[in-house]
Amino acid sequence: MFSQLARRGILLLPAIMMAGCNTVVMNPSGDIAAQQSKLIVISTLLMLLIIVPVIALTFFFAWRYRQSNTEAQYEPDWDHSTKLELVIWGAPLLIIIALGMLTWITTHTLDPYRKLSRLDETRAIPANVKPITVEVVALDWKWLFIYPEQGIATVNELAAPVDVPIHFKITASTVMNSFYIPALAGQIYAMPGMQTELNAVINKAGDYEGFSANYSGAGFSDMRFKFRGLSNEDFAQWVQTVKTNQPALKRAEYLELEKPSIKDPVRRYATVEADLYHAILNRCVVDGQVCIDKLMSTDLNVKSAANGKFSNLLAQNQQAGRGPLAEICTTPTTTTGK
Repeated sequence: MFSQLARRGILLLPAIMMAGCNTVVMNPSGDIAAQQSKLIVISTLLMLLIIVPVIALTFFFAWRYRQSNTEAQYEPDWDHSTKLELVIWGAPLLIIIALGMLTWITTHTLDPYRKLSRLDETRAIPANVKPITVEVVALDWKWLFIYPEQGIATVNELAAPVDVPIHFKITASTVMNSFYIPALAGQIYAMPGMQTELNAVINKAGDYEGFSANYSGAGFSDMRFKFRGLSNEDFAQWVQTVKTNQPALKRAEYLELEKPSIKDPVRRYATVEADLYHAILNRCVVDGQVCIDKLMSTDLNVKSAANGKFSNLLAQNQQAGRGPLAEICTTPTTTTGK
């Protein structure tokens, strides 16, 4: 009786262990995440084609050639089988080729920077549908979402209409972070002074969890937000709600918001300073700071001018019959006499 219960318990153990797991990654609500979940399944099945036979044969050989089995054929001089070698090396090689082709194709089709070509596997993007742009800033330890087209911003709350492509522009304020909504798409890094991009679409209305997938300090575990998939009408109403009786987000307010804090509540801003995201990305929110893009542009112009001057000197030396570096390497000297 006890042994029978033990066997049943062992069989039910995997199901009990999986009962508390959140399987949203394998059952997402966005097309990009759905394609990624299929990729996981196909890759796993391809690898199981080798793993399962190897494990089964391991147990078979252990049982077949156990010490007590005196009927097993004993061939101490056997060392080679062409057929066996073909199976051992051919099967894994074919699987590696299949995995390589699958990886190459999906690396391009699921490129986060690539614009979407469909809403899901049965629907293309209608010609009259315009993607919505959301600028994402990873702060310590909260998320700032700026909607440049709607002129609003939110903290720890993200909303988007269903079946409308979303174009995320992502950066960070201080340290590297990771923007991740499992139901929508795979994670992508947020880095200070740099911009990453993500294109995705949500296909089902509902509230989904978003969080940071990269450790970034003391408040990392509470760096979570709600992603709301809304109908077009509900999204328009949500935008109007944000615009009503809410403060403005300007540089001074952002500098206060940027200070480290934990478990921040949802905040909404009715208006946003036009170039705030550009200033955050280029590290020039504080008055008097030089933006990175302007600094790089100035540096490029200076180098171009120096290269132009160098080229002119080379041309002059060539025309005068001097060595190519005659003028460049010569420094003026002064002499004194007694």
